[in-house]
Amino acid sequence: MSGQYQAIIRHYEDCLAQFGDSHRGVDWPNAADAAKRYRVMLDLIRPSTTEKTLLDLGCGASHLYAYMLDHDVEGLRYAGLDASSAFCALSRKKYPQNEYLCLDVLADPTRLREFDYVVMNGVFTEKREMSFSDMFDYLQRMLAVVFEKTRCGMAFNVMSKQVDWERDDLFHVSLDQLTDFIAKKLSRHYIVRNDYGLYEYTVYVYKEHNGWPTS
Repeated sequence: MSGQYQAIIRHYEDCLAQFGDSHRGVDWPNAADAAKRYRVMLDLIRPSTTEKTLLDLGCGASHLYAYMLDHDVEGLRYAGLDASSAFCALSRKKYPQNEYLCLDVLADPTRLREFDYVVMNGVFTEKREMSFSDMFDYLQRMLAVVFEKTRCGMAFNVMSKQVDWERDDLFHVSLDQLTDFIAKKLSRHYIVRNDYGLYEYTVYVYKEHNGWPTS
């Protein structure tokens, strides 16, 4: 499986080259659904009296940050991470005030430092030519690395199995299979969101039952 996920990165770079800085440039079919995903990702965050750090892993063109600005989201210090140098360059040009990490997390996990929250929107929704087994292995490896560097919680989305038909290039995951891995290897404190009208679901995984660390 080593390196196969690089094809997913190249696919998104092809989308950017074809469609530019838009929802289609990060391979979301329409802007309204993309905005809905940003809202659901941010619902991960628990109320707090202090500023928290947020890592947008797979940030693409920083459309989540644009959503935060448009909706006056406060109390979060945003940072972006992407394995694609093209997307990192675009995001840095748009928002030079933000921190951006151009990093393949699996290739160099030691460079990933801790954040209070991490969101991974669209990182696991497409498997392209990868087999289901290889993609699920990629997901498990990524989540294990990222959750270790997460102080409060993380969010990610995958395609649902409760659909009329499945696309071969998308990653449709059984809820039982996914939550079995989460509960056994990551945390028993998780929430599954399947209430926002798209053919996918989002999972929040927390370190503690109330979303806060013990120290």
